[in-house]
Amino acid sequence: MDSLLSIVTFIPALGALVLAVFLRGDDEAANRNAKAAAMFATSATFLVSLFILFGFDVNETGFQFVEQADWLMGLQYKMGVDGISLLFVMLTTFMMPLVIAASWNVETRVKEYMIAFLLLETLMLGVFMALDLVLFYLFFEAGLIPMFLIIGIWGGANRIYASFKFFLYTFLGSVLMLVAMVGMYVDAGTTDIETLLTHSFAFESFSLLGVQVVGGMQTLLFLAFFASFAVKMPMWPVHTWLPDAHVQAPTAGSVVLAAILLKMGGYGFLRFSLPMFPVGSDVLAPLVLWMSAIAIVYTSIVALVQEDMKKLIAYSSVAHMGFVTMGIFTANQQGIDGAIFQMISHGFISGALFLCVGVIYDRMHTRDIDAYGGLVTRMPAYALIFMLFTMANVGLPGTSGFVGEFLTLMAVFQVNTWVAAVATTGVIFSAAYALWLYRRVVMGDLIKESLKSITDMSTRERVIFAPLVVMTLLLGVYPALILDIIGPSVAALVANYDTALAAADAASQVVSN
Repeated sequence: MDSLLSIVTFIPALGALVLAVFLRGDDEAANRNAKAAAMFATSATFLVSLFILFGFDVNETGFQFVEQADWLMGLQYKMGVDGISLLFVMLTTFMMPLVIAASWNVETRVKEYMIAFLLLETLMLGVFMALDLVLFYLFFEAGLIPMFLIIGIWGGANRIYASFKFFLYTFLGSVLMLVAMVGMYVDAGTTDIETLLTHSFAFESFSLLGVQVVGGMQTLLFLAFFASFAVKMPMWPVHTWLPDAHVQAPTAGSVVLAAILLKMGGYGFLRFSLPMFPVGSDVLAPLVLWMSAIAIVYTSIVALVQEDMKKLIAYSSVAHMGFVTMGIFTANQQGIDGAIFQMISHGFISGALFLCVGVIYDRMHTRDIDAYGGLVTRMPAYALIFMLFTMANVGLPGTSGFVGEFLTLMAVFQVNTWVAAVATTGVIFSAAYALWLYRRVVMGDLIKESLKSITDMSTRERVIFAPLVVMTLLLGVYPALILDIIGPSVAALVANYDTALAAADAASQVVSN
């Protein structure tokens, strides 16, 4: 099908349009219809996206299902997927029906709530499929708007502060990326990403305001993109917006933020930084590796002292994203494989953990860890599910959380043993804060009167968790499901990266002689 990617991308937007135009009223029936329409749109998107998955040739390293059309003023609409972007597309379409199902208890402005999530899905899918700089930037930035509204309208007591902090951090980070994109267009004469992947940007060192820029233009372009993607991940020390956003966002907003939106930063590094600016990436890789190691340890220690469950899991997300950036900038097959696997795995696990918080928050309307204890007595099914995802978050062998961390640590050990040693301590800290949380919430005696009438998970809640349980365990015992898809594309990326560095080294040798 020639327009398969566009169909998948815009089904949710079409659903949002139908809701906006045809659904009237805010009574119980209208709210029920809004939820049903959103569930239908997201489910249809997932089912149609399966045609992309099953029609994808894993042995082909280039872009597939490419669609291209001219826009106004010379701009082009170009979409495509390779082995790397395919998995992020599937993660998005897989998670969104679960997000809508988790929103079934929403009663305020339900139609607008569903429209915001449907538009957000279209924009997230567009980021992972866009093959034009302008198109990518439009999708990347427009995704801020529905997430800003989701936090600002349906969030907690301090939602306005959190939503503006989220918007300003991510928007300001992207301004430099926009400047860099203009520079890339001036230098290469095109905004086509496929063409830019084969274009060699200048890497001769020069002096800028008295500072020697090693790596030349590539380093400057790398830094500009890094400013945007580092905030999006988020990396230490520009991570402070994430805990606030998670705490104030509704449960479904936290799930989308952790499972999908954070992955845009990692995807950006893989799509732009490494292949387009290999010299700049190589120059600054040691800095990124140490920033990642610091993030893993620092945010894990900060998680240990949290009293809010959501904030603890938010800091855990920052730590796990540290493994992702660390794996990417090893620039070897094992590290990048591990980083992508970690992102997909983290999507399932962190999404499930925020859903676990949402289950008891819906009953008790508090996220304070001290308000709970002994839930295993009244909620045995919940205790089992929460334990599974807690252990997966720690990286227990047999779960998907183990595979990504193991691959990235093995890869970074080959590059920098000190970074590997520091990052490995983060695994110990993650076990500490995760098990500490689980013990205080679930284990012990049920002594609080307010908890003695709490009920276990409903059928709807169990159905939401079921696919997440399956994927977490399946990928833990059979990681080839992901590694076979990404392998050829990652191998081509690493080969092109090494070739570009070798050519740059040879050119510098000629100049020096």
